[in-house]
Amino acid sequence: MNAPSLVNHLAAPFGMQGFSYLPSFGVLSTYAPTACGLATFSAALADGLSAKGVDVNVVRISDGTPSESPKVIGELTNGSAPSVAAASQLLNRSDVAVIQHEYGIYGGPDGDEVVQIMKGLDVPAIVIAHTVLKDPTPHQRSVLEEVLALADHVVVMSESAQERLYAGFAVDRRKVTIIPHGAALPTATALKRSGQPTILTWGLLGPGKGVERVIDAMVSLKNLPHRPRYLIAGRTHPKVLAAEGEAYREALTAQAQRLGVADAVSFDARYRTPAQLTALMQAASVVVLPYDSKDQVTSGVLVDSIASGRPIVATAFPHAIELLGSGAGTVVGHDDPDALVEALRRLLNDPRVAGTMASQARNLAPAMAWPVVSDSYLTVAQRLVAIRLAAA
Repeated sequence: MNAPSLVNHLAAPFGMQGFSYLPSFGVLSTYAPTACGLATFSAALADGLSAKGVDVNVVRISDGTPSESPKVIGELTNGSAPSVAAASQLLNRSDVAVIQHEYGIYGGPDGDEVVQIMKGLDVPAIVIAHTVLKDPTPHQRSVLEEVLALADHVVVMSESAQERLYAGFAVDRRKVTIIPHGAALPTATALKRSGQPTILTWGLLGPGKGVERVIDAMVSLKNLPHRPRYLIAGRTHPKVLAAEGEAYREALTAQAQRLGVADAVSFDARYRTPAQLTALMQAASVVVLPYDSKDQVTSGVLVDSIASGRPIVATAFPHAIELLGSGAGTVVGHDDPDALVEALRRLLNDPRVAGTMASQARNLAPAMAWPVVSDSYLTVAQRLVAIRLAAA
């Protein structure tokens, strides 16, 4: 059988009939117990693939704390040439390598050590680009362009990320696809909310989260018939904690006290499992993402909040503009405090508006479910394996 025929033979079953061969995955990423969004994403993707019978092995970027996960087969120590070489060889044990790309997680200037890891790969590589900067430095651009050139396939998680990648970076568009960020869908119906309304912001805490905006807004909301409380749920980001301690959390507490709303603003730094986070979101009246960033093309917190089926208010970062435009939430300007107050007031005062938004959020959720997302990655991997076999 010639090469094109073999490709067609292997690729034909990729549709509804499935493909009998399940390629193994080697994933290079931060991973539990590291507390960051990328580690959470990688764990959820690994679990989603494993649930389909796929063998998943993780090469974890070390943070000094060992992992007890049986999926972790080795660790990458940034700044160590032997470790960089070993990481490539560990990934080569699988049929396909998945490279999670963020500038800040790898060694070298702008994380350029990942390039050496990719040059050592003998297996097809899927790069997941979590950050696509609008205005990268020349070196940031060259690092990502080299990563893109070495990749067999590139995944972005939003249309805005794809547009930005095409506009700002040299990349072969034929190997770029959009696969949404996955989300865990609720397994139980939300309980009827009663009592004091809750405005929720959740996720790892640190400067840039924009919590100050909502604390300011609470001054204008305290005279509502049903005065809301503002809950900020999440631990301080480990890197922020190491560099600055709890200075940001303490500054927010002081702000609430200074504005006279401390009795309506509370912090909860407890660790929560994904199921507990879903329950927390479902109990909220509205979820707020008041981020400072105007650059964020992927937000796992946004996707999980949509999947929870709650109405959302967010500042105008690219992923929020894209996903909430259908009516699942309200987008407000970063420098428009009156719009934030009005959006929250409307949701808290008018159950019909909140209900319409929540319904639209629930409509978006199924396409983001981790089983669906994991299927998309599996299909990409099967195609890459088929092409590699055909070329052998």
